[in-house]
Amino acid sequence: MTTRVVLTLKKELSRALRQGHPWVYREALVHRQGIAPGALVTVADRRKRELAWGYFDPTGPIAVRVLDLAPVTDAPALLRRRLREALAMRRARMDLTTTTAFRWVHGEADRLPGIHVDLYADVAVVRHDGAGSRAFYAALPDLLCERGVGWRVRKVIDREARGDQAEEVEVLEHGVRFIADLGRGQKGGLFLDQRENRLIIAKRATGKTLLNLFGYTGGFSVHAARAGAARTDTVDSARPAIAAARRNFVCNGLDLDRAGLHAEDVFGFLEKAVGRGQSWDIVVSDPPSFAPSKNSLAAARRSYLRLHRLASLVVARNGILAAASCSSHIARAEFLSMVKTGAELAGRRFVLESCTGAGADHPTLPAFPEGDYLKFALGWVE
Repeated sequence: MTTRVVLTLKKELSRALRQGHPWVYREALVHRQGIAPGALVTVADRRKRELAWGYFDPTGPIAVRVLDLAPVTDAPALLRRRLREALAMRRARMDLTTTTAFRWVHGEADRLPGIHVDLYADVAVVRHDGAGSRAFYAALPDLLCERGVGWRVRKVIDREARGDQAEEVEVLEHGVRFIADLGRGQKGGLFLDQRENRLIIAKRATGKTLLNLFGYTGGFSVHAARAGAARTDTVDSARPAIAAARRNFVCNGLDLDRAGLHAEDVFGFLEKAVGRGQSWDIVVSDPPSFAPSKNSLAAARRSYLRLHRLASLVVARNGILAAASCSSHIARAEFLSMVKTGAELAGRRFVLESCTGAGADHPTLPAFPEGDYLKFALGWVE
């Protein structure tokens, strides 16, 4: 396959592209019409010097997803090579005998922009970012099932095309069993990006009480219970998620008498807990994205402050607060500031111990700060 369309920059982006930024926004290009979704294109500067090669998306704000700084002449060969490279990196950095659910392809960071591939045992779950991605990666399901890419894939699920059909798979995460619903569950069935942070909490949980806010299917709670927590409480407004959390406790042989499972609004639950004077040794707060866009930042900041204030009020004296954010529009420094301010509004003091992100299967690029979305701040509340 050869590149025939050349798109000209009207903004000076050559340095950013050379440093590895994988996006070219539509507003940065001289306008061109009639380019098909997924078509291979060349990006050139105003002097007609070719800078990058990628594929086109005619619909979203990101017009070109950059594949390489060298000409792309054989797209299938490129995809096969990068699938193998991405899998080799995971095998080198992870124990894939005790963890059988992981992100195989993390989009831009694996030089396969606009696509995510999560592996659950022998089922691959694919998510596209836009019409360009769907067109360019049309052959991806067949490539994933090829023996040559290095993993025995039995089935490929397209998240956007799947609908609400159930597809349950049992997987391991550091030896802990989880049942993931790949057809209906959020983010493909399990929040894989929090895997290493769940282990961090488990190592602190022996003999402790734990409150898991926005707990989804109980990941933090199950890990803590397996590690010997005295009690866990999981709160999520979605009843199906709480029902799934119960199943995860059962399939690990854990005592349900020491597992509170609450299908409630998190803020309402916290208000009632504060009124009762209830507290936990460890409080984990992992909300959905409060800031999915820049337009939602003001409301997101208010929600984070309210959440961190209430969470700080129910942490036992000198207990642990682990506060997470998956909002890429909230920078790490600002998020940490909001955690500390929330504690101050509660009359408490948050002392940061660490701030981590996602695991090795969710790599980040130095030139692509937009990809560094997950913050997991752990500290003591005095």
